[in-house]
Amino acid sequence: GGGGISCVLQDGHVFEKAGVNVSVVFGQLSAEAVQQMKSRKTLKDKDGKVPFCAMGVSSVIHPKNPHVPTVHFNYRYFEIEEADGTKQWWFGGGTDLTPTYLDKEDAVHFHKTLKEACDKHDPKLYPKYKKWCDDYFYIKHRGERRGIGGIFFDDVDSPSKEEVFQFVQSCAKAIVPCYVPIVKKHRHDPFTPEEKLWQQLRRGRYVEFNLVYDRGTKFGLATPGSRIESILMSLPLTARWEYMHTPPENSREAEILEVLRNPKDWVH
Repeated sequence: GGGGISCVLQDGHVFEKAGVNVSVVFGQLSAEAVQQMKSRKTLKDKDGKVPFCAMGVSSVIHPKNPHVPTVHFNYRYFEIEEADGTKQWWFGGGTDLTPTYLDKEDAVHFHKTLKEACDKHDPKLYPKYKKWCDDYFYIKHRGERRGIGGIFFDDVDSPSKEEVFQFVQSCAKAIVPCYVPIVKKHRHDPFTPEEKLWQQLRRGRYVEFNLVYDRGTKFGLATPGSRIESILMSLPLTARWEYMHTPPENSREAEILEVLRNPKDWVH
């Protein structure tokens, strides 16, 4: 039951494809979704059935210019009812940046803005959720991260519902200040066909992560009656796969690969 609203902008001057999903859904978890959830939570189902409700807002923005990074954010609330009638609830989400080329100033700005949002609640949160983000957005078969990270968390159910909600709101409010200045800085940068090609190859990696590993995509595809177009909204309009493509040593392409293979601390 329930539903949502998807809004997608395509072929804009700045953004090649950008979308926002808002959803409020409820029903019974599918057997596949129950198994996914049991892999990380203790769950008492009743004859395989688990009533749930979930709500969230998510967005992915893929710019045209390869010097403007892709950004993703998602913040959500989840509640399930167990066989004995008790309810479990938790919040999850995160914000992360996926540049085609590394601009260290941008990386520092992005991470510092997220750190400030976390620090309002507890200085231990940013380092914990930054590492979680680096670990989560890992493309195992490539040995590299999807991007330069940000923050990511899931199953957060303490200290209290109100306090976690306040924290999630702080994270959500940080999205515009952490990303929009980077867009404004680079949207008119000149770029070459070779740089556009590298952007397309990096987008191929983005697709690989989202289809193979992303928990939200898997959950959506395993939920009966879900809207496939909204679930796959995060995929770029264009991407490319070339056989055995390796960037030249000491190139800007090799520079970003090094950071994706070995995440950095951007704020100290």
